[in-house]
Amino acid sequence: QVQLAESGGGSVQAGGSLRLSCVASGYIFSRFCVAWFRQTHGKEREGVAVIDSAGSTSYADSVKGRFTISQDKAKKTMYLQMNNLKPDDTAMYYCAAPAGSIPPFGYLMDYEYEYWGQGTQVTVSS
Repeated sequence: QVQLAESGGGSVQAGGSLRLSCVASGYIFSRFCVAWFRQTHGKEREGVAVIDSAGSTSYADSVKGRFTISQDKAKKTMYLQMNNLKPDDTAMYYCAAPAGSIPPFGYLMDYEYEYWGQGTQVTVSS
């Protein structure tokens, strides 16, 4: 049984930083890509960052240059380092993993992912 568990969310002021973690059980991060998504109330879930099996990364335009995705395969943990946070970054953040390989154009599409964590809330105040 695959389980993903996020942690590290919290409340910060604009310009601050947070590092989110996602620990996996029953899943091998290095097999396929894994990603971070976020969602605010009343809005669609948005792909934020993805890292593929080769370690290549992609980001949503809104977070490029501020967020960094990484993973520690030995610890079965994925991270999202978030710097220079803005109020618009306020959301519930989820880590996600697919059941199999997905095409690169689908890396930030939530429908490509079968496994999801419970989410961790990030709140950025101005």
